Amino acid sequence: MSNEPILLGKALASFDALWSPRIVTRVNDYDVRIAKVEGEHLWHAHDDTDEFFLVLDGELHISLREPAGERTVLLPQGAVFTVPRGTEHKPSAPSGAAILMFEPAGTPTMGDRHDEIPDHVDATTGHALDT
Repeated sequence: MSNEPILLGKALASFDALWSPRIVTRVNDYDVRIAKVEGEHLWHAHDDTDEFFLVLDGELHISLREPAGERTVLLPQGAVFTVPRGTEHKPSAPSGAAILMFEPAGTPTMGDRHDEIPDHVDATTGHALDT
């Protein structure tokens, strides 16, 4: 990891792939990841960890399946939200967004449990394939 400041805008400008997080730094055993997102992701859950989201630009929607039912949380620029471990969720960004996530190193992008992976996503890494 770098011992210099990281400019998130510059890091985000270095790639175009959607739903393909990049690690910008580590804090102890946690990855700090940034991603560009647009459209819908998959329903998935992380069985062993919470997932933290910070919206850097745009608006992120996170649909949640909870014991009381399904709901969607709207996160404008500057908002943070933590999805509790084991909660099925589906992020989406109809108009596009840039996000920062904070999660244990090695956490799979697609979660431990997820919907069927579409053809445009690498099933091993969870990264969008360039089309």
